Amino acid sequence: MSRQGGKAKPLKKPKKKTQEFDEEDLAFKAKMKADAAAKKAMAEKASKGGPLIGGGIKKSGKK
Repeated sequence: MSRQGGKAKPLKKPKKKTQEFDEEDLAFKAKMKADAAAKKAMAEKASKGGPLIGGGIKKSGKK
């Protein structure tokens, strides 16, 4: 007789290897983190409803 019913045991996953980063990888990660922080700050500023950058095209009152 074979056991068909019940929950099958999950297979064991191999342990994750610790990754080694060189200076370029660390610099790239730091840059990406800074970009993400800048995007978040811009999103907060935009959600407040204030002008993002002064200037742009202004319409004149003439017709």
